[in-house]
Amino acid sequence: MLKYPLLALSLAFASTTVIAAERPEALQASLQKLADEARPARFGIVVELDNGVTARVNDDRPYMMMSTFKAPVAAAVLNLVDAGKLTLDRTVHLTPADVTPGSAVPSVGARIAKGAADVTVSELLTAAVTQSDNTAVDALIRLIGGGPVVTDYLKSKGVEGMRIDMDERGVGRVFDGLADGTTEPANETAAARDARRRAGYEAAIAMQENTTTLAGAARFLDKLQAGQLLSPVSTRYLLSLMQAQVIPNRIRAGVPKDFTIADKTGTGASNGKRIAAWNDMAIITAPNGRHAVVGAFLRDTTSTDAQRAAWFKRLGELVSHELM
Repeated sequence: MLKYPLLALSLAFASTTVIAAERPEALQASLQKLADEARPARFGIVVELDNGVTARVNDDRPYMMMSTFKAPVAAAVLNLVDAGKLTLDRTVHLTPADVTPGSAVPSVGARIAKGAADVTVSELLTAAVTQSDNTAVDALIRLIGGGPVVTDYLKSKGVEGMRIDMDERGVGRVFDGLADGTTEPANETAAARDARRRAGYEAAIAMQENTTTLAGAARFLDKLQAGQLLSPVSTRYLLSLMQAQVIPNRIRAGVPKDFTIADKTGTGASNGKRIAAWNDMAIITAPNGRHAVVGAFLRDTTSTDAQRAAWFKRLGELVSHELM
């Protein structure tokens, strides 16, 4: 078995004296202000501090996970590694037919598009979590037996409200209006294609599959940082992959350089000016050892790139200030 890479990036779980928040109502008000600015989009936010203070806004529905689901998928894979049922150096044979478009940077998908190759579980985990590679996570989901295996694992660890039903290709088919197993019609007109994709977009933002409640997101992150999902070495490994993730313009943009953040972002497909989801799930740790878990799920928004980046940055700043 390969040694776990990236352990130098692992979080320090130092014990700390926990103090009560002076003004928990101020945290709630700050989150509400962010959510109000995002209207008419629905901005669901949960923040749980290590002193037990919790604040949530728009906690009335589950939210599309999009690529944030790659962290719990990775946890389910590593659980099988802990059980001795998988090894990190096991190889998975991938061909161009296995490529699912989408990655934060050129990764496994770009490599496999050029020709078949054997890829290790370790490489797939890095690509899926750190580089948000869709081909990699779909390969991992197939390897462990499907999305519901991840949901069952989460439930067995006490994580309710988070469900994984399908892979990235399946979600993409919903957005394309092809979830019923059909293929793109031959000689389809542009108007008919646009209508199909509009219907697919509406179906995607309404579906319950691959969603999480705010409580489910917080519970997953809290149990992960506490070492209650995986062995100590697998916990450090997954956190190191999340620390190294390459998208900088969400919660981590507002976190001071001397803090540690382990997060996984997710972005939904667009239709015209509408973006289905713009998400982040994060564990933030201050130099003093205090930590918080944060889930932020922006649903069906027409906001600009700059607006979204500013809201998520402010969220990172807000939570970091609470930990000082």
